[in-house]
Amino acid sequence: MVHLTMARVLITGMASSLARRLGVMLVDRGDEVVGVDYRPEPPHLDKRIPFYQANYNKTRIEDVFRHHQFETVLHLGRVGNLKEEMGKRFDLNVLGSQKIMNLCLAGKVKRLIVLSTFHIYGAHPANHIPISEEDPLRAGADFPQIADAIQLDNMAATWVYQHRAIRTVVLRPTNVVGPNTQNAMSKFLRASRVPHLMGFNPMVQFVHEDDLARAIMAAADGGAVGVFNVAGSGVLPWRSALKLARASTFPLPAPAAMAFVQLATRFPLYLVNFFRYPCVIADRKFRDTFHWAPQVSLEDTIWTTVQQARGA
Repeated sequence: MVHLTMARVLITGMASSLARRLGVMLVDRGDEVVGVDYRPEPPHLDKRIPFYQANYNKTRIEDVFRHHQFETVLHLGRVGNLKEEMGKRFDLNVLGSQKIMNLCLAGKVKRLIVLSTFHIYGAHPANHIPISEEDPLRAGADFPQIADAIQLDNMAATWVYQHRAIRTVVLRPTNVVGPNTQNAMSKFLRASRVPHLMGFNPMVQFVHEDDLARAIMAAADGGAVGVFNVAGSGVLPWRSALKLARASTFPLPAPAAMAFVQLATRFPLYLVNFFRYPCVIADRKFRDTFHWAPQVSLEDTIWTTVQQARGA
């Protein structure tokens, strides 16, 4: 007979700074947490959190569910790193997520939170402001690199209503930044010289890593289900964001943007349009449903992200 150890929460994507921060917040309030990631155990992971290295689409993840009885699963393990091969991202994001959701069903998990991204809306000249959860997902038409993220989101959104025994929430946060976040936008803000596209200055949003962690906790603790946007404090033009980041900026002709990104940066190509057209999301539904509001100001959200890089 397999011995079951009681663990209330499983967090996937545990190697990320967001997952590690969230894990500590949950353990500090008395929850039992288990972490899993396809990547090796991250350094300085809280010793109170058992860790498993497992591909989300392999039998190892089945062992995690077999040895623990989870009440809540926080699926934060979407692979956004385009350095990973497209086939591997599809295996992890789509097939792996499908397997995790099926394991949740078999294990009688009560609550499932799936972390998606606002990037699936796409930055498009036809976008109106703000974008609600019911608006179309335009990103995949021009950039197939993000197709796996759209498929994951669609699959999870369908799951919300197909399997009501599991109270499922899909979160679509705006640009996630913070002092410990190592995604493309955070690195871009920290750069000493950042281009802006000539003739374009779109409105942008950010959400601090700690505010997003608190939003995920609010969703996990709540009883509602559905798809929800999540944004931080305020909206501002991109060049104003660069001023708050104290970045030196220079104009770049829009037609040269793709070539510049390919040759001079590691920035994902599909994000170039986000510096050309607005993609401002409405998150009133999330705030009202889960009684949540960001605690970090827009200015502090940007400054804490770049402070160490600026030597301050």
